[in-house]
Amino acid sequence: MDIRQFFFKYRSYTPIPIAILIIYFASEQKPYYLLGLLMLLFGESIRIWAVSYAGGKTRTRKVGAPALCTSGPYAFTRNPLYLGNMFMYIGITLVAGAPNIIFMILIIFSFFMIQYTLIVSLEEETLTNLFGEAYRNYKKNVPPIFPRITPWKNKAETKRTLLLKTLKTEKRTLQNVFLILALIFLKSQNIF
Repeated sequence: MDIRQFFFKYRSYTPIPIAILIIYFASEQKPYYLLGLLMLLFGESIRIWAVSYAGGKTRTRKVGAPALCTSGPYAFTRNPLYLGNMFMYIGITLVAGAPNIIFMILIIFSFFMIQYTLIVSLEEETLTNLFGEAYRNYKKNVPPIFPRITPWKNKAETKRTLLLKTLKTEKRTLQNVFLILALIFLKSQNIF
């Protein structure tokens, strides 16, 4: 199996060791707590915005897409979900604290950059085959992770789904975040 396919297929599970690392080294650092919560909320807001345009199509283990989504956050970055994930995990790290918080953030950032570089490579190969020139034009105008300042203007307009439907699609991510935060809280209370 291509390593890129492994990371794509198991992208919901590969961050588990990172989550365990965050929880294991958690040690309350009050100065970072509020910044961490803000980053976590910002990351989840990006994800909710992205899912409202891409829908449940992002919850698959098979690389591909029924349509090319270039509206909303996808007009700023080709991978807003991955950008949101990075903000969320760095936010969780700041909330958890650690004896060497900068080192921990560098580990997490490096992990996600490696994983997403592999996944994005596979996705782009597939999307180029599926959508040809339309995807090449999109790729030429919109960066992979770190967003543009202004949205890319294009003719394709994807309709947003309602917030309730979006939250239903995002339910698993929200559950995981609350579970990690609960474990961090329990560790801070010396319960385990």
